[in-house]
Amino acid sequence: MRPTLTLRHYTHNLIAHSHDHAQLVFALAGRLDFDVEGVSGEIRPQGVMVLPFSAHHACGSPQGSHCLVLDVPDEQWLVQSLGDHADASRRLLDQPARVALDARQGQLVQWLASSPLDDPLIAQQGAVLLLASLNGQAPRDSRRLPYAAFNAHIDQHAAHPLQVADLARMANLSVARLHARFVTECGQTPMDYIRSRRLQMARGLLRDSHLPIGEIAAQVGYGSQSAFSAAVLREFGESPGALRRRPRSS
Repeated sequence: MRPTLTLRHYTHNLIAHSHDHAQLVFALAGRLDFDVEGVSGEIRPQGVMVLPFSAHHACGSPQGSHCLVLDVPDEQWLVQSLGDHADASRRLLDQPARVALDARQGQLVQWLASSPLDDPLIAQQGAVLLLASLNGQAPRDSRRLPYAAFNAHIDQHAAHPLQVADLARMANLSVARLHARFVTECGQTPMDYIRSRRLQMARGLLRDSHLPIGEIAAQVGYGSQSAFSAAVLREFGESPGALRRRPRSS
C-alpha cells in the first residue's frame, strides 16, 4: 500500500469504522467530532487527529468540515521511507491523539491541500514530510514493548489457552498494531513469541525436573504429547527425550 493524501468533506452523517492502516486527519475548515475507542474529541483548523492502526472510530461534523486525510501504510513503509524518523512516527501512531499544529506545520498542510494530490510522488513525499514534522508531538515516554510483563504472563498461564489479545491489552495496543511492533522489534509474530516462550519453559523442565514428558507438555499448554514432541523437535532440532538426556551444561 502507498500513502494517500485526499481532501474530504465531512457532514452530520456519522461514520463509524476501523481500517488496517493508520490515519492522520488534518482539519482545514469547520469542526470535526471524533470518538476513538471510547475517547471523544474534536479538531478544528490547525489541529490533527491521530487514528492508530485498526483503531475503531466514529466521526461526524454537525455544520460540515473540510479535511486533509493522510492514510499511512504499514510498518514496513514507515521503516523504509522514514529511516531515523521511523521510531518517533511509530510512537505517534501507537495511540489515539489530538495534536495542535504550529504555524510551520499548518503552512505545510495548506500547501499540500492545494497540491495535485493524485500525483504519487507528492503523496509519497507529502506523507514523509507530514510525519517528520510531527515527530515533536510523539510521546517521549514510549518504550519498547513490555517483554518482561509478557513473559511473566505467559509463564503464569502457560498451561492455559493464551491469546494475542491478552498481550495487546497489556501493551495498550490493538492486535494488529501489536503484531506489527513484534515483527519490527524481534522479527517474529506474537504467537511465535508465545510458542517459543512455552518451549523454553519446557526445555528447562526437561533438564531440571523428573516430571513425565506428558505432564510437561500439559504444563506448557499442549493437549497431546505427540504435538508437544513435534513442536520441541522443530524448535530445538531434538526430541524431548534427547533434550532430557543432554548434560545440563550443554
